[in-house]
Amino acid sequence: MMENINREAYGAAVDKLAEFSASADVAAIAKVADEILAVAGLLRREPRLRRALADPGRSGADRAELIGSILSGKVSAETAGLLSTLVTGRWSGPGALLDGVERLGVDALLSAADRSGDLADVEDELFRFSQIVAGDSRLAGALSDTTAPAEARSELVAGLLKGKAKPATLGLAQLAVSGFGGRGFDSSLGRLVELAAAKRDRSVAYVTTAVALSDAEEQRLADRLAELYGREVSLKVDVDPRIIGGVRVKVGSDLYDGTVARRLAEAKTALSK
Repeated sequence: MMENINREAYGAAVDKLAEFSASADVAAIAKVADEILAVAGLLRREPRLRRALADPGRSGADRAELIGSILSGKVSAETAGLLSTLVTGRWSGPGALLDGVERLGVDALLSAADRSGDLADVEDELFRFSQIVAGDSRLAGALSDTTAPAEARSELVAGLLKGKAKPATLGLAQLAVSGFGGRGFDSSLGRLVELAAAKRDRSVAYVTTAVALSDAEEQRLADRLAELYGREVSLKVDVDPRIIGGVRVKVGSDLYDGTVARRLAEAKTALSK
């Protein structure tokens, strides 16, 4: 979903990013990603700058000149060009522009991971990290606490992931701390998992089972879902004994709940009528 993003301006920037990524090496793409996300951080901290760059009263050329003057000598020419393309478009508001800059930074990070052959690992690492956080209430509280400085929470993520996960995974997890697209931390991680899967032309299926599935069972389920949705599906499996038995599958807004816990709840509701 990109309802808050100017599709024309974003699409033009994505096309320029794809052209650059096709010939650049992984380090150069990762550098551009880091620079774009650093600018997103600047925009998040500076509401007046956000408003100026999204001001419909200014011409696109004026906004591009403004961002160019701010970034001159501080970022690469490629980054400056991509951001100039973004701000030239008309945005519904400062928040929408920030969303667009963040999304472009994510696209660049995923492009770097794709070029290095790490994209599938990044997708899985983000999901596993979300599970670790969800399973530790103190950690989840610390990372989701918006009253705490984002820098401190970002450092906590770095302490947990640096040297243990791909660089792109770390960068995306740190972006989630800031609230990617205005979301909470856990929702940000989930959205980033989906974007990583989409980069591989896959949908994400969140699967909950009472016991671990065998490799053959996972493959059969993945094949069935691929047939249903018309594209490859990336399974993200969570084992939760509380559902007692059966399987729950969520793909986008679609929920298939065949768990014993659900059937028991339905039976209890029916008996109480």
